[in-house]
Amino acid sequence: MRRPSAASIATFVAVAGAVGIVFWQLDPALLLSRTTIDGGDTGAHVATAAFLKSYLIPNGHLTGWDPGWYDGFPLYTFYFPLPDLFAALGGYVVPFNIAFKLVTALGSLMLPAAAWAFGWLAGLERPRPAFLAAATLPYLFDQTYTIYGGNLYSTLAGEYAFSFGLALAIVFLGVVVRAMRTGRYRALGAALLAAIVLSHIVAMGFALLGAGIAYLMAGPTRRRTWWMVTTIGTAGLLTCWWGLPFSFEQSYTTNMGWQNLTTYAASLAPVADRWALGLAALGVVVALWRRDRATLLLVALGAISAVAFVVDPQSKLYNARFLPLWWICVYLTAGIAAAEVGVWLARMWRRRPGWDAPGGLAERVRAAPGAIGLPLAGLAGACLVVLPPVLIPYGSPGISIGPVHVRASAVPEWVRWNYSGYQSKPGWPEYHAIVTTMEKVAGRYGCGRAMWEYNPSLNRFGTPMALMLLPYWTGGCVDSMEGLLFESSPTTPYHFLNQAELSAQPSEAMVGLPYGPLDVPLGVEHLQMLGVRYFMASSPIVQAEAAADPALEQVAVTGPWHTPYQGQVLTTTWKIYLVRASSVVAPLAGRPAVLTGVGPGQTSWLPVAVHWYDNPSDWATVLTAGGPRSWTRVRAGSTPPAAPLRPVTVSKVKVTTSTVSFHVSRTGIPVLVKVSYFPAWHATGAKGPWRAVPNLMVVVPTSNNVTLTYGSTPAGTAGAALSALGLLALGVLVARRRALTVP
Repeated sequence: MRRPSAASIATFVAVAGAVGIVFWQLDPALLLSRTTIDGGDTGAHVATAAFLKSYLIPNGHLTGWDPGWYDGFPLYTFYFPLPDLFAALGGYVVPFNIAFKLVTALGSLMLPAAAWAFGWLAGLERPRPAFLAAATLPYLFDQTYTIYGGNLYSTLAGEYAFSFGLALAIVFLGVVVRAMRTGRYRALGAALLAAIVLSHIVAMGFALLGAGIAYLMAGPTRRRTWWMVTTIGTAGLLTCWWGLPFSFEQSYTTNMGWQNLTTYAASLAPVADRWALGLAALGVVVALWRRDRATLLLVALGAISAVAFVVDPQSKLYNARFLPLWWICVYLTAGIAAAEVGVWLARMWRRRPGWDAPGGLAERVRAAPGAIGLPLAGLAGACLVVLPPVLIPYGSPGISIGPVHVRASAVPEWVRWNYSGYQSKPGWPEYHAIVTTMEKVAGRYGCGRAMWEYNPSLNRFGTPMALMLLPYWTGGCVDSMEGLLFESSPTTPYHFLNQAELSAQPSEAMVGLPYGPLDVPLGVEHLQMLGVRYFMASSPIVQAEAAADPALEQVAVTGPWHTPYQGQVLTTTWKIYLVRASSVVAPLAGRPAVLTGVGPGQTSWLPVAVHWYDNPSDWATVLTAGGPRSWTRVRAGSTPPAAPLRPVTVSKVKVTTSTVSFHVSRTGIPVLVKVSYFPAWHATGAKGPWRAVPNLMVVVPTSNNVTLTYGSTPAGTAGAALSALGLLALGVLVARRRALTVP
């Protein structure tokens, strides 16, 4: 075996050192502890990955119905499954809590190696690939934003799928640049691109745009065109099982209405990062002078990302998502510039008298200029940028070094907060008592959905989303009306309307809804409409209204709890109420009316459904998106008088993870099923289901025994078939490559 060269060892040390610094800052002792991760969105994501492990995978699925949030929603249909799949599979090997923590850190740990791989695959001469690895450190520890993706703040806030997809995208771009020269790596490129698609859609766009730019820079030829077609086509087929439902069912998603950023200069060129912008500008000049396609690819991607950030119209695609792409290109281009400066200095040093004399250094050092010393110098330079802020005690005013002021980084504190887990928080006794109380209540009164009062101080438990984990802690017995993946459920708007009615300090997270004041009686009527069994109140003003509402019965109390939070002690008593007359399946008193001219998209369905939801005088007639010819057809904005129906008794209601079954005393009478509508639901023993306002289901039993089962949509069935073809195509690419390499 050939011994590695000194240059190879130096490069390895630089790349491994960059990874090691990230790993060190992620606090291995906490990262590998068995506590349940919390913090921001991450503290709720753990529940979906756990559901994937405990239910979907054992039943042979990677997507499916999750009843735990929003009256149920299609899990991983509109969110990215691959990172959580790794966590779920890892949970069969090591404790799940550890596996999930490791996956949340994986993208950040991969990024330095991914940047090096890009440089190596793109053919950059040493020490440039090592400098790319080092350049990812200031990107990861960047403090200019905390949630948009890519940096450690964002990853810890819950954007670990973005980080994972971005690292894969950078490797993929290196593969494309190499392939444009050699025509190789089609199978690898297809597999990488498929993994990127299943990790994050923004990373997918970054990868595809970069591939197109690399193709154009290399110059279109028949061989290059065929590589792009076969590689991207195979990746597309491989991901159709997820991509087709994601694309064709978009009308059933929710647009949260978050407003685009307009602070363009402050976001694209903050004062703290202008040193990186200056270096990147030098990198642009060098790349143009040398006609370096790999660096010019980064420059083009960065420029397009910046333009997209500015011109992106207000839509579901939040323009802040382009900022991480801009900054990774800035930092990588800056890394190239730093490497070029170092190489120039190394060349100047080699021109010293005596360098190439017989027996001199030239005979002993055969590496490219700077290939040995500069990787370590690049790592040291990155450390000078990264380490002072993380070593300054959190909460201190920072330090000044000459004209430069260094402020403390919150990354170590965020790491400690997240990876120490729920169990380490001062609010754990209170939180644990709430969960235990709900388990006891459910044991007496039955499993069901719970609506909990929102308050921003719930962060004392580890995240304001902590109570979203009720189904996680109770084994799926007590579901939470609020969940994390807001966009994945068309029931989300109605939950936030309810939250405003039932919380003293609601979040009002969705923009554009007609939020009203605190109104517990109306909120409870809405809970009955959505089949919610329990209401959990923590504010005295809410509890006072709840006590006066005959539709609520107090069944438990826990507290008072005295929990430290933000320098004070919060005293909280939780009261649990049973919501009367709130069955999951109920007969209708009046015949539904079918809406005409109203589509499933949010711009069409939502205004009509919200207007109906906010007007109790209209509730006697349920509006639907379809139904028998005998039902009245109405236009949006009109609700006909209720047409009385013969009474029917519903009994033997049984709800499982993916089915709802019940018995009716009389057939032919429409029945309301209080489960979120999605076109993958199918009825046996009934006609329908049809979507009903606000987002429930109506069926007309044709048998006394009715079962609704969550299955697939035409898009899902077609996607699975196309992905089978994709596996075949990938096998052909692998076999073809092997055939070409046989001597």
